[in-house]
Amino acid sequence: MKSCLLLSGGMDSLTIAWWKRPDIALTLNYGQLAAQAEVEVSKTICKQLNIPHHVIEIDCRSLGSGDMAGGEASDLAPASDWWPYRNQLLITLAAMKAISLGVTHLWLGTVKSDASHKDGAPEFISAISHLLSQQEGQMVVEAPAIDLSTSDLVIQSGIPAELLAWAHSCHRSHLACGDCRGCNKYMEVFQEVGYDLDRLR
Repeated sequence: MKSCLLLSGGMDSLTIAWWKRPDIALTLNYGQLAAQAEVEVSKTICKQLNIPHHVIEIDCRSLGSGDMAGGEASDLAPASDWWPYRNQLLITLAAMKAISLGVTHLWLGTVKSDASHKDGAPEFISAISHLLSQQEGQMVVEAPAIDLSTSDLVIQSGIPAELLAWAHSCHRSHLACGDCRGCNKYMEVFQEVGYDLDRLR
């Protein structure tokens, strides 16, 4: 087995990197507004954990919607940060690179609350895994934390607060805006797990 983590630099994938120590990590710059920070955080955590890190760059911003793309949300959007078929796109791009690196298991940073989006639900993970397993390399897609909340994941992994603080969760910018769903989640998780964020600043 050779594992690869799709690492965004957000709290969930960063914590999984610490917890599971994948063989390889991949970060995608697909045109999202926070790409610069996501890549920098991902490089930093991988260097800290001695995980080989690869970056894929492809500009899909013209296909995006809402906060992450810097445009109006689609009428179909269930939330302001919705990007149509984003997980399907990212998994496909990551798998295209991962297959050339001999990866057999592609890990996602999906957690329980991501089921609010259809492409974050267990049924979607199962379906996309089945699809990839039918193709070259028979790659398996897994979400190690899909049954956990982010707070439960942080507690179970034992990630140090100093490392978790590196996470970049903002959906709107490479500098945290402090007012989007990602930034709000960041603050809420620190409070829920009892880490003192003020001490880390």
